[in-house]
Amino acid sequence: MEQIIDVILDSGRSAVDMALYILLPVMVVMLAVMKLLDAYGVLARIANLLAPLLRIFGVPGLGIFAMVKLLFVSFAAPVATLTLMDQNGTARRYIASTLAMVLTMSQANVVFPMVAVGLNLPVIMATSVVGGLFAAALTYYLLGRVLAQDQPEPTAEVPVVVTAKKSPIQIMSDGGQEGVKIVIGMIPMLILAICFVNALKVSGAIGLISALLTPLLGLIGLPEASVLPLVTKFIAGGTAFMGVTMELLNQGQLTVQELNRMAGFATNPLDIVGVAVLAAAGARVKSVVRIAVIGACAGMLLRGILHLLIF
Repeated sequence: MEQIIDVILDSGRSAVDMALYILLPVMVVMLAVMKLLDAYGVLARIANLLAPLLRIFGVPGLGIFAMVKLLFVSFAAPVATLTLMDQNGTARRYIASTLAMVLTMSQANVVFPMVAVGLNLPVIMATSVVGGLFAAALTYYLLGRVLAQDQPEPTAEVPVVVTAKKSPIQIMSDGGQEGVKIVIGMIPMLILAICFVNALKVSGAIGLISALLTPLLGLIGLPEASVLPLVTKFIAGGTAFMGVTMELLNQGQLTVQELNRMAGFATNPLDIVGVAVLAAAGARVKSVVRIAVIGACAGMLLRGILHLLIF
C-alpha cells in the first residue's frame, strides 16, 4: 500500500510541476495572442486569404479556420467550427475532408509546451500542413466519393467580424484566463497518465509491452523508450502523451532527437479521446468519422515518415 501511495504522490508532483512551470506560461501567452487576433478579425482574414489555394485540396473556408484554431489554440478548438459546418448544410464530403485534416495536424496544446523541451517547431508545422492537406485531398477526392453531395460547395467563406468591444489588454487577459482554464483541465489527465506509467513500471508490465512492440518500432527506427508514450497517446490522448514524454525526457530515457522522430506519429488528435471529442460536433460530423479516420491515418503515416527522414 505504501508503494502505491508513493507512486500517486510522485505522479502528482511531476504533473503539477509540469502544468505550472511549462504548460501554464505557454498556454496563457498563446491564448492571449490568439484571442486578440480573433477579436479583430485577423484569423478570419487569414482563412479567407488561403481559401482559394486550399479549396484545391477539398478544404472550404471554414475548414481553414478549423486548421488555424487547431494549430494555434488546442485540439478541441475546431469543435465549434465543425459544429457550424454541421448546422449550415455544408456537404458531408467537405466535412469529412476537414475532419481528416484536423485529425492529422498537430494540436497547439501539445506542440507549444513541448517546444520548450526540444520539439522542432518549424518542422512540426511544415509536416502538419503537408500531412493535413494530403489527408484532406485523399478523403475528398477518393474516400469521400461514396458520400452523397448534400449541396454544392458553399461560396460564403468565414465572415470577418470585428468583435473587439474591450481594450486589447482586456481581450488578452480574457485569453490568458482561458489558457489557465485549459491547463487546469489538463492536470487530472497528466496526473493519471504519469501515474499509469509509473504503475506499469512498478508492476513490470512495461517490460512486457516493450518486448512486444520494440521489434516493430525498431523496423522504423524508433527506440524502445518510445513504446510507452506512443501507446499512451493512442489510448489516452495527446495531453497524456505529452505528460509521459516530458517525464521520460526529464529522466534521460528519451532524447530530443527521438522525441522529434516520433512526433510525426503522435502530435495529433487521432486517438480515442480526440476522435470522440471532435465527432461530438454534430450528427453529420459523426456520420463521416470512419472515412475521415482512414484519411487521417494516411496523413499521419506520411507525417511520420517525413519525421523519420528528417531526423
